[in-house]
Amino acid sequence: MALQLSLEGKVAIVTGGGRGIGRAITERLVEAGAQVAIASRKLDALEATARELAHLGPRVLPVQCHVGRAEDLERLASTVEHELGPVDIVVNNSATNIGQGPSLSTTTDMLDKMIDVNVKSAFTLVHRLLPSMIERRTGSIINVASISGLRPQAGGLLYSYTKAGLIMLTRSWAREFGPHGVRCNAIAPGLIQTDLSAYYWQDPARAAELVGDQPIRRLGQPRDIGFAAAWLASEEAGFVTGQVLVIDGGALA
Repeated sequence: MALQLSLEGKVAIVTGGGRGIGRAITERLVEAGAQVAIASRKLDALEATARELAHLGPRVLPVQCHVGRAEDLERLASTVEHELGPVDIVVNNSATNIGQGPSLSTTTDMLDKMIDVNVKSAFTLVHRLLPSMIERRTGSIINVASISGLRPQAGGLLYSYTKAGLIMLTRSWAREFGPHGVRCNAIAPGLIQTDLSAYYWQDPARAAELVGDQPIRRLGQPRDIGFAAAWLASEEAGFVTGQVLVIDGGALA
């Protein structure tokens, strides 16, 4: 029997949904029939994405939100529930990457910001939305981690540290909330061509060196992550939880 990936009637939140990986995930979810709230600090980018995807049909709701602030996350959750209904899918995609360089050059202020955005935001938003998911015995949580959370990134202590923490949140939630009908998985991208990773691919020599190490010798594209996220959100992945889906062109191989 042929399967048709469908998210008709579902409501999703995608943090960092205005551009890059978040935008690609949003597009795939909307194409599959979900209504999607997209959140980030930059309202203009969110509104542009909503306009660009309007032709697909399901509603795309822009919500300005600083994910590092608990009060903004509460406002995000409340707004989505009021405008779209109970949330079925949460994609924690927002991330920052500061403090690149030798570990002794990093500071506790950098660490605090990285934890707030890369880990604590997912913790706070999921804890806010989980009770409703458990009550309805349905939900899919997708955390966008990184292969840097599985293998230390050179000069990227804080990024690797926080992405590893996000992976452990994923696995712990999967064990605890699976019996209540809520699945939780992570995606670990390799080098994807986005603004966040520009340092690695804007220099042609550096990009060639990195890509030349991969079995699939091209830069990853946001759409590569978008397709995977839509699958994990759907019932086609209904027996999948606690997993870290590595999408890296084979770099870790």
